[in-house]
Amino acid sequence: QVQLVESGGGLVQAGGSLRLSCAASGRTFSSRAMGWFRQAPGKEREFVAGISISWSGGSTSYADSVKGRFTISRDNAKNTVYLQMNSPKPDDTAVYYCAVGGGIAVPRGQYGYDYWGQGTQVTVSS
Repeated sequence: QVQLVESGGGLVQAGGSLRLSCAASGRTFSSRAMGWFRQAPGKEREFVAGISISWSGGSTSYADSVKGRFTISRDNAKNTVYLQMNSPKPDDTAVYYCAVGGGIAVPRGQYGYDYWGQGTQVTVSS
């Protein structure tokens, strides 16, 4: 059974830093893209960042709102994907979800992902 477990969420001050982790179990996902999404209260789930597979260069993709502040990375040996959040803003407050894509490339739409974690809350105080 596939399971994705996010961790690292919590309360952070604006301008600080936070690192989210997502550990996958049940199978390996080294041949699939992985991504992070977020959903704030009253808003739709939105793409945050994604990373393709390592042997294709591990190319990354980011939402404009987080580009330059957030960094996605993956450790295939640990079957884990990370989201380093630097200089977070109050607008970044949301539940963050990791997901496994259906193939090599990074989908920016949520329907391009097959497996999802339960989410971790990130709250950024001003």
